[in-house]
Amino acid sequence: MKQKAKILNFGSLNIDKIYSLDHIVNEGETISSMAYKEGVGGKGLNQSVAIKRAGASLFHAGCVGKVDGKFLINYLKDNAIESFLKESPGNSGHAIIQVDKNANNSIIVEAGANKEIDPSYIDKVLEKFDPGDYLLLQNEISNLPYIVASARKKKMRIFFNPSPIDESIYDIDLNDVDTIIINETEGYRLSAYKTSFEILNYFKKEYPNLTVVLTLGSRGGIYADKDKEIRFKSYPVDPIDTTGAGDTFLGYYLANIARGKDVEYSLNIASLAAALACSKEGAASSIPSQEEVETYIKANDMELEWIR
Repeated sequence: MKQKAKILNFGSLNIDKIYSLDHIVNEGETISSMAYKEGVGGKGLNQSVAIKRAGASLFHAGCVGKVDGKFLINYLKDNAIESFLKESPGNSGHAIIQVDKNANNSIIVEAGANKEIDPSYIDKVLEKFDPGDYLLLQNEISNLPYIVASARKKKMRIFFNPSPIDESIYDIDLNDVDTIIINETEGYRLSAYKTSFEILNYFKKEYPNLTVVLTLGSRGGIYADKDKEIRFKSYPVDPIDTTGAGDTFLGYYLANIARGKDVEYSLNIASLAAALACSKEGAASSIPSQEEVETYIKANDMELEWIR
């Protein structure tokens, strides 16, 4: 299906410093790394890559540092992602990522230039978009409440991934958001409830017009809007690195919604793509293309009721 509305991802761009370890470092412990590499990341950039590889077109807005931002700028160009970037003095955002032998990870993020996004720049970016266009946000850039309020005035469709969660998240009015994509930990932080049933009931009561996509790891996930709930499954793989799984899911889901696919298809193709991302190392580098996902389905003779 042809994509009708534009997608804007107003999100972070990071340089990832990735350490392969026997185990995640304990308090007070010093251990040696088995391998090290650098790559690109940031939830914003990862999700833009996923949207593009899922077959949709988009624009990425964000801020990089003049010291090291060329690396990120070139990556977007090399991956045919159109951008409206701002450069600020100093360094770009970066992340220190520990990946253990069981593919579990621990991540420390330094915001850098991601926190240099100001209202004047936001206004310049948003004026290029129209009612009905999609806006994707995460919690790794500055002035999110201003972006949300401004986009709502323009009647854009706002998809929000409130990660990482900190106190600033509570400054955002979720009544202005169309769809929130969260995992169980984020659901607990926002609602104070631990079970999926309680989390979804909280959002239904407090924000009746908000669509919630709650991912549950190996148990798949649940989509809930004011009219219906849809459960979707996870797909087992032998994991190598889970770093990019959540961003892959979100990017694939939004890309397919924007291209006019139905919700059930969009959820399940996103879940499968996220599983495949776990079978490779890295964040952005692990995200499969739409062709890779389709090839995997055919090669494994998968009979999937949501493909029609």
